[in-house]
Amino acid sequence: MVYSLGYQRPAYVSNTTASTRSSLDSSTSILPAGIPDALSFCKIISGATCPPCTLRDFMNYLLYVEFAAENLQFYLWLKNYVKRFNDLPDSEKALAKPVDTEKQDNDLASPNIPRRPTIPKAETNIITISNRIQSSNPFDDDAAADDKDIACSDMASMYSGRGNHQIAAVRTFGSIDVQYEPFTIQPYREEISRIISIYISDGAPRQLNLSSKERAELLRNLANTTHPSAFLPVLKTVEWTLKHQAHPNFIRWTICNGNKPRQMFAHGLGMSGVVVGLAIMAPLVASGLSRAWRVFGALPILFGIATSLAAWKGLCVILYGQHHRHLRPWELFADDNEAASNYEMKRGSWDSFGSKVSYEDEPWVIEYKRRNTFRKVFDVEIWIQEPALRRIQDTIFLQSLLVSIVLTAALVGGFCAIPPGNRF
Repeated sequence: MVYSLGYQRPAYVSNTTASTRSSLDSSTSILPAGIPDALSFCKIISGATCPPCTLRDFMNYLLYVEFAAENLQFYLWLKNYVKRFNDLPDSEKALAKPVDTEKQDNDLASPNIPRRPTIPKAETNIITISNRIQSSNPFDDDAAADDKDIACSDMASMYSGRGNHQIAAVRTFGSIDVQYEPFTIQPYREEISRIISIYISDGAPRQLNLSSKERAELLRNLANTTHPSAFLPVLKTVEWTLKHQAHPNFIRWTICNGNKPRQMFAHGLGMSGVVVGLAIMAPLVASGLSRAWRVFGALPILFGIATSLAAWKGLCVILYGQHHRHLRPWELFADDNEAASNYEMKRGSWDSFGSKVSYEDEPWVIEYKRRNTFRKVFDVEIWIQEPALRRIQDTIFLQSLLVSIVLTAALVGGFCAIPPGNRF
């Protein structure tokens, strides 16, 4: 079973392309081109996909390939924060009133009006507040999300290190001329201060790529309330980047079943097949044998062109035939899933309150550089479990095969049209 023969894998979205976007409307349900519904962003976040398209694979891609894991780390924290806030008793939730986003949008449309959040006075009904969160909450796109909630961080670590992050938050608020008061009676006030010092303030270890207006608007909201609705202006930017840049790039990268040396090897194998086919037909053209003998050169040419076209899209046909893929460099040195999980927790990629995540000092970096090219070509393989990914690879291989048949027929037909020689 394959997708449409006109299928095209997701186009690579660069930072420059993303920065020129005309809209930040992330609520649209339209998937980027080349991504099936089974591999949608919401399915990956909710844990409804199989390796190598899981949330852990997505995080590793952002960490090791895109070097931009902070967006997903913040997004997962906010997803977890919304759930925890909704689980609070009504008396605690009433202490942090939601931001009136409609009034705030009107203020933003008028540049002469100060951009300050308006806290609704009459909206004290907790059911109304909860409905507002749900109506603007992008985390409920998939029904399975609640059942497969992601533990983004150790809850006990949220309240450690009191003091330093509050000072950083005060300095941040002061830099945009906001009179900050520590609303200690509001739920999760100290946690919000830590988030500001890690993701929002200038020079933060995991600073989000926000405009000055978005950053100022968020800080003004957080100076008044810890309600999740305070994050809505920034959530649009973060979610758009994840859905329309990081996610398509991740799917495009995951389609490749081999590393770069293996892809070059596949290209060479394909070109060798074409050369062998031509080497078979050329002497037959020069000989006095019947033209029918020249067809024997079609098979290696057909195989060579199909192999090379598939490799051009990152697909090694040998690995594809077994539905295998190479282990990623950071996967090669993990003994088992439990060891890999503990290693990821230790390095901090799943800790929403850690420092800047880097991998330059990880042991696998030096070990992988020491591996020779031949060993990289024949690295350890593993079975691809995700059916939708295998279906994409089936489609790409079929496309390559059909194009190869057309090109081979044209090439062999041209050789057969040459009159036979008599030189031997």
